[in-house]
Amino acid sequence: MTSVRQEVGLWAEKYRPRTLDDIINQKEIVNRIKGFVRAQAMPHCLFAGPAGTGKTTTALCLAHDMFGTRFADSFFELNASDERGINVVRERVKTFARTRSLGETPFKILVLDEADNMTSDAQQALRRTMERYTETCRFILVCNYSRRIIEPIQSRCAPFRFSPLSDDDIHERLFHVAQMEGVALAEDGAYAILETCRGDLRKAYNTLQAAASFGGGVDEDTIYTVVGRVHPKEVQDMLTLAFKGDFVAARDRLRQVLIEYGLSASDIIQYVHTELFRFKLPERWKALLADAIGEVDFRISQGANDEVQFSALLAKFALAGEDIRRK
Repeated sequence: MTSVRQEVGLWAEKYRPRTLDDIINQKEIVNRIKGFVRAQAMPHCLFAGPAGTGKTTTALCLAHDMFGTRFADSFFELNASDERGINVVRERVKTFARTRSLGETPFKILVLDEADNMTSDAQQALRRTMERYTETCRFILVCNYSRRIIEPIQSRCAPFRFSPLSDDDIHERLFHVAQMEGVALAEDGAYAILETCRGDLRKAYNTLQAAASFGGGVDEDTIYTVVGRVHPKEVQDMLTLAFKGDFVAARDRLRQVLIEYGLSASDIIQYVHTELFRFKLPERWKALLADAIGEVDFRISQGANDEVQFSALLAKFALAGEDIRRK
């Protein structure tokens, strides 16, 4: 059994799917790709979507299923964020792409991970390489933002849009990993991970591993400590005080949170925005307060004083509470 004290990030690799059948929550994409494996033919592909949704893993599983024992000879992965210049395309990419596969499949697969970080010149060079070596190599471009890929490359690729994983799927995988690693994962701890990872399975694995390294069980408090996030109850209590009209107490609670967690007001803004919609308020006030949160967030990003801006926001919450009680 792997120790929970090993380097964070190991579990994400250890429990990565090895075949297309192991991939979760991307059924439509997997079914299309399985057709490539059956036909032993495929176009250039563009895998786009949020982080931690299985884009690179799907490319690896495709190659494993396509090449079998010849995988090592026929597959090459390059992280374009580390090596993104035109020389990489001219040398490493072209060298791999122009040699024929030794297996039954007549082409090899080259994965360019984080391709949206490639320079424009490198993408133009890649465009020409994709044209010249189509017979011997198929390219899979993996990116978070497809709009950063130039149109000539996009038009040569079959697009695959990956969506964030569902909470149910991540929940199931978390408890599976916890059981395999001998970690006591509490239900509220799993819920806290779901709240922080937002569909990113890799982040969920890493958060669980980091929390498990503390020893003992993994609960809600442990998770929020690991990710350096304010506990939702702290924010709820602060907003509740503001809604009740106790503006001074709400501001004192804000200062306490800032000192205890070492965060700035700009860090807490997003938590306030999330918690706002959990209060039972008239829709009109939800809209007005959401607009006020956006205004304060913008002003802080432009260099305004954190405490002054957040005090103004709490004042608006207090006025909203007074208006709601009066009506």
